[in-house]
Amino acid sequence: MKIVRCSTALLLLFAFCTVAAAQHHAGPKVYEEFHDVLHPLEHEALPNKDYRRIRSQSGELVKRGKRIVKAGVPEALAGDKRTEFVSEMKAFDVALNKLKTTARRGKNSQLASSYSAVHDSFEKLMGMLPR
Repeated sequence: MKIVRCSTALLLLFAFCTVAAAQHHAGPKVYEEFHDVLHPLEHEALPNKDYRRIRSQSGELVKRGKRIVKAGVPEALAGDKRTEFVSEMKAFDVALNKLKTTARRGKNSQLASSYSAVHDSFEKLMGMLPR
């Protein structure tokens, strides 16, 4: 009986953790996949000035960011919200292109700036997604 109760408790704990993780990364799958690369760079690499790590992950970040651009505007957005989203999506795409360039041959200060532009633009897009 104790084994069954322990197994049940572990399953419930796992289910709770899975739901909690899903809520933290609310949004379409392409946004979640982008965030999976962005988050450790923002919270570990950038504060520690680990530019080598940012450079090494920038290609993957850009690749996943381009998937967001390709996904386009959510159908639920209309009118001014749609127009605003399109404008921010263009800014996000420009920021991705700049990050790609600065990761290859830019100075660390340029890399930090272009990375931050990508991060900030992504955050704006996330805030504009329909709930």
